[in-house]
Amino acid sequence: MAIGMKKNILVLCTGNSCRSQMAHGYLQHFYGNEMNVYSAGIETHGVNSRAIAIMKEDDIDISNHTSNNVNEYLEIPFDFILTVCDHAAENCPYIPGNAIRIHHSFSDPSKLHGTEDEIHQAFEKTRNEIKEYCANLKDKINA
Repeated sequence: MAIGMKKNILVLCTGNSCRSQMAHGYLQHFYGNEMNVYSAGIETHGVNSRAIAIMKEDDIDISNHTSNNVNEYLEIPFDFILTVCDHAAENCPYIPGNAIRIHHSFSDPSKLHGTEDEIHQAFEKTRNEIKEYCANLKDKINA
């Protein structure tokens, strides 16, 4: 890799609406000067409004993110592909290149049914887990 070239990282989830969007936000926040961050799904479900709200509570704005299908990025030479749910890891389509695959499954707060407070707590818990994971990811990828 040439000096000064940014690495490309793809965060992949099933619907590109919640967990992958949060990870995209934190990776951009922590490593935006060193990486081009993309997120996509095997399907597209739109960006979850609760994910936008919970990230805003931590001063990360993902309100301008879009929900993208992984097929939109097949031409990008990824250095890393981070899957954030088991379904995406198991069903990830073939992506050309020599990307290093990293997997960590986070619970999906958008699937929880409960009171507003319980749902908020679930989003907060997942957000905090993703934040910590992303903050420590540099060691894994040696960016």
